[in-house]
Amino acid sequence: MKTRKTLVRALLVLAAPLFLAACGVNAIPTKEEAAKAQWAEVQNQFQRRSDLIPNLVETVKGYASQERNVLTEVTQARASATQVKVDADTLTDPVKFQEYSAAQDKLSGVLGRLMMIQERYPDLKSNQNFLALQSQLEGTENRIAIARRDYNESVRNYNLEFKTFPNSFWTMVHRSSKPMQMFAANEAAQTAPSVSFSPTGPAPAAPVLQAPAAAPATAQ
Repeated sequence: MKTRKTLVRALLVLAAPLFLAACGVNAIPTKEEAAKAQWAEVQNQFQRRSDLIPNLVETVKGYASQERNVLTEVTQARASATQVKVDADTLTDPVKFQEYSAAQDKLSGVLGRLMMIQERYPDLKSNQNFLALQSQLEGTENRIAIARRDYNESVRNYNLEFKTFPNSFWTMVHRSSKPMQMFAANEAAQTAPSVSFSPTGPAPAAPVLQAPAAAPATAQ
């Protein structure tokens, strides 16, 4: 009888980790799918912004065609951001995710410069089409910020499963599940650059006109 009880206890000890780890069978895939759903929303908002840019560039070009450099940079940054692809299956790839994030941050930066051009062109600033596009872009940027935040929170919740017992044991056995990448704060990219169209140096001093020297008096 004593031997039987000892055997049962030994079996329970051996089975306990497997039983506890089985909790991860449901928890990890559930949180993984939740993170992927948030990622789909991030991509949706980035695509929405990308779709607004061609009309925005054309509108600005009609009033500020001489701002060729900024318009070109926006177009190129949009192309680069569109070319970098990250799907739900490659969210665990640090290099690819960083490349995607950097391309989107660069686009945010040049868009900030483009929007500040309006201060130099009153006609553009009051154009109804430009105002509508500006409003849509601002709303999209806000939704991007919210989508990134919600995605990061979902990924943080999912990644925590890899550090918490017994799910950590489950992930050691099932190698298909891996931690996902998160957006890092990038204040430089998120903050529009400071641009001033006023003269950067003191105004040149007006030349001082010297009165002609008096001719010497002639002797009488």
